[in-house]
Amino acid sequence: MSLYNSVRDMLAQRIAGEIVLSANPGTTMRKWRVLMQVSQVELANELGLSPSVVSDYETGRRRSPGSGFIRRFVDALISLDEMQGGKYIQQLARITLTPGDAFLDIRELSAPIPVSEICDLLKCDVLTGESSLDQNVFGYTVIDSLKAIQMLSGLDFYRIFGSTSERALVFVRVSRGRSPMIAIKISPFKPRIVILHGAQGDIDPLAIALAKNEGIPLAVSNLETPDDIVEALLQVYARTQG
Repeated sequence: MSLYNSVRDMLAQRIAGEIVLSANPGTTMRKWRVLMQVSQVELANELGLSPSVVSDYETGRRRSPGSGFIRRFVDALISLDEMQGGKYIQQLARITLTPGDAFLDIRELSAPIPVSEICDLLKCDVLTGESSLDQNVFGYTVIDSLKAIQMLSGLDFYRIFGSTSERALVFVRVSRGRSPMIAIKISPFKPRIVILHGAQGDIDPLAIALAKNEGIPLAVSNLETPDDIVEALLQVYARTQG
């Protein structure tokens, strides 16, 4: 089986599993539709339904979908992605999803939360990008900055984006924040926010300038330890799981 087909099957199982296990299946369905950049109208047409039916499922006005509908929903999402050249599946195929030693944690959220909530939770000082804090994130990755520099190749770096770039990237044990922002500048994927922790002295002005140029909010967490960050984010993860 090709890598593409393996990732396709993995993605189908993942979407279906999240919907089945979710306390709010409609919210999870909407999450995956948005992640895969499919409109309600496109999905409805592929399913042979009216857009109002899709909307009713996503908002919980219809009772939880059965296994047959979930299967059709997943197949429709993946088919629509393949009609667009398999953009989402190919992005996943380029990423190894298993965290390595450089990753302290990497998770996808079953429901989006605003960037501002992440900042509040991690007691952040926002250095730039305050106007973008109302954007939503669908996941987060906590990265040991020093180990990432030592261990990750250019291609390995894409692993930090998990299944979507619409996430918070939290770099711990940073020196002054220059290296993470340089890596993000040359990456084709851009996160919703970059949060730095453990800096020795002021954040490098170049890091702040790069964040401004890329339109990415940059913040500094004032929690005491990397473990505190992982623990705080796990609360968010547990809450979105229902």
